Amino acid sequence: MTEPNAAPVPGFRPVPRTGVIYVMDRAREQGFRAGAPGWCNLGQGQPETGPLPGSPPRPTDVTISADDYEYAPVGGIDALRKAVANLYNARYRQGKASQYGPENVCICGGGRSSLTRVVASLGNVNLGHVLPDYTAYEELLEIFGTFSAIPLLLEPEAGYALSTKNLRREITGRGLGALLLSNPANPTGRVLRGSALAAWVHEARELKCTLILDEFYSHYLWDEGLVEGATVSAAEFVEDVNSDPVVILDGLTKGWRCPGWRLSWIVGPASVIEAATSAGSFLDGGGNRPLQEAACTLLEPTRARQEVVAIHEAFAKKRRILVDGLRAAGLTVEHEPDGGFYVWANVASLPAPLNDGETFFEAALHEKVISVPGSFFDINPGKRRADHTSRFRQYLRFSFGPDEVSVTDAVGRLQAMVARAR
Repeated sequence: MTEPNAAPVPGFRPVPRTGVIYVMDRAREQGFRAGAPGWCNLGQGQPETGPLPGSPPRPTDVTISADDYEYAPVGGIDALRKAVANLYNARYRQGKASQYGPENVCICGGGRSSLTRVVASLGNVNLGHVLPDYTAYEELLEIFGTFSAIPLLLEPEAGYALSTKNLRREITGRGLGALLLSNPANPTGRVLRGSALAAWVHEARELKCTLILDEFYSHYLWDEGLVEGATVSAAEFVEDVNSDPVVILDGLTKGWRCPGWRLSWIVGPASVIEAATSAGSFLDGGGNRPLQEAACTLLEPTRARQEVVAIHEAFAKKRRILVDGLRAAGLTVEHEPDGGFYVWANVASLPAPLNDGETFFEAALHEKVISVPGSFFDINPGKRRADHTSRFRQYLRFSFGPDEVSVTDAVGRLQAMVARAR
């Protein structure tokens, strides 16, 4: 996809827009605005933010004390760091000798901020990343230049999963010192949990390869056999919180449905937290202090569980509407999402020209439906791989994050669009 022409300015390089930024800009060119009637935004990774049946009351105001006019500590205020540690201990570490403390938590100003701090703290290692994965990783994995990004290909035939045996082979064969991936995965909805996730943590510990796990969708699980209110995190399988090479990223954006708060955290060994805090001192300076104070209440374990239960009830229904609706339109959903709120779908069986992801995306914009072409998830840091046709060119990512009416309307419009092309 082409970028708009702009006059070069000496000393600056062109920075490409990530997939979601690109598609939202294209939608705005077609008349999309926040709150604009008639649009169905299945592109942006944003959950519906209003009240859900059974969810805790949404905060409506924030108290600002005199101290809140001052800078927050770069690593976050103590109260919120303790609240995050307490939540992880309550959810995943009951009865375990090793417990997370505030020294194991760093508070950041949003998901990209936490990712940037961690990546800026990496040494001269080979960093593995899977394909497909989150579009924003592409620029992130090239900007610092202190490590080498190594792609690991996931196959649809294997449900976009990587077995423990293949994980060990990739780590040892490629000499990986760290591995970055989203779990639940964006865009495929694959989830590592239970014994499979425990095995990954074991391999990381044994092979001394740090797992950097983007767990922002940890509240969104779709296995009907799960216990009510279940979530997923590698924290459950860590033996020693200060020595196991497991670094977790999460925040209020998805799991608490508060993307506008721009609050995230890093959970991991104290030495990693110290490094990430130091990186934050020159990268971003720290998060918003009044919202950190307000967030402490949201992380109280009973309240947080109530939010998860409400999410499962509302989003499971939207997941079914979107999966079934896309299939009825003729798209192929090879792997129904086990987690997250995205459906990764293939348009290869549609009539031309809709059998191309970018063409489908543009056509859907005329129906006021936003999606994300799959080629954006074929991340290629530094463009080190030669120019090629992406193997995901016939895929798109659709979100069931918006409210049920929007998802239902979008499905109907896409079905009508494909029907007209037949």
